[in-house]
Amino acid sequence: MAYTQNPTSAKKAAFHRALQRWYETHGRHSLPWRNTSDAYAIYISEIMLQQTQVKTVLEHYYTPFLKAFPTLKKLAQADKQAVIKQWEGLGYYTRAANMHAAAKQCKGVLPETVEELQKLPGIGRNTANAIACFSYGQAVPIMEANVRRVLCRVFALTQADDKILWKKAEWLLDKKSSFNYNQAMMDIGALICKKLNPSCDTCPLSMICKGKISPVSYPAPKSSKATPIRHRIIVVLRDAKGGYYVRRRESRFLHGLYGFPEYAPDAKYIVYNNQKYPLKKTSIIGQIKQTYSHFTLQAIVHSLPVPMEKENAGDLYRATLKEMQTLPLSRADHKILGLFI
Repeated sequence: MAYTQNPTSAKKAAFHRALQRWYETHGRHSLPWRNTSDAYAIYISEIMLQQTQVKTVLEHYYTPFLKAFPTLKKLAQADKQAVIKQWEGLGYYTRAANMHAAAKQCKGVLPETVEELQKLPGIGRNTANAIACFSYGQAVPIMEANVRRVLCRVFALTQADDKILWKKAEWLLDKKSSFNYNQAMMDIGALICKKLNPSCDTCPLSMICKGKISPVSYPAPKSSKATPIRHRIIVVLRDAKGGYYVRRRESRFLHGLYGFPEYAPDAKYIVYNNQKYPLKKTSIIGQIKQTYSHFTLQAIVHSLPVPMEKENAGDLYRATLKEMQTLPLSRADHKILGLFI
């Protein structure tokens, strides 16, 4: 792994000036979280932008979430299910659960130091630094995905080693104008120093970039793997009074969402309240396909009639079709629900 020397202080100062000029002209100044010093609003944006594109967050989630939960105190007071329902469609649902837990833990006021921020659930070094810089004006670097790639190229690092990258980020930071610097570095990564086909000829970092001769070599490309296909049988249990039975997911994947029970693709029957229900071709009502970040779900959907329960059946929650539409569901389960609407 290359560990190149830092640019001279003079070059760094010239780079800072060039970056500031570029940001003034080309920066994404209209983004709402760049036009507020509200730590809570900035916190929400930082969590949403993890694993999610700016366009998606901006057009569909940021404003509605803040409208539903306008303050950290309101978020803390909200029901966890309501928070996850508002998050529905954004994916990586532990983010929403962690925000809700963090709001309760800090009692409606975000701490101002990086160290205290990192004690909250779901807040790592990058998120803590972003809140500290953008909300509280502290001169600390950030390290989201785009910035990581930019730094790897600037210093010709074939491996994105966190320890080395943070040292480089701290050295390169413009401490006199950290807000603009950090925002500009993110914009450079998103708009110019792209993963493929970077525009090095228009990049203000070109004066210090060690990797510009072969930018796509930094960091070294990871070997691509075929997305695995996960085959499942999903069963919709319904009673004669219009009740549907779903299970609340407690695992990290799709945490907090409700979903129809899943079974292995070779299952011949299911057991419900100690009674066997065979899975036959005549009980099949359709098929669904849903692509996630790390696998593709392909499922055959069965519908089985079951006796009506006076209360929820074990870990299964009973809801009418109308009530089902108010529960937080995955996109796959929305597709299944669509078979009945």
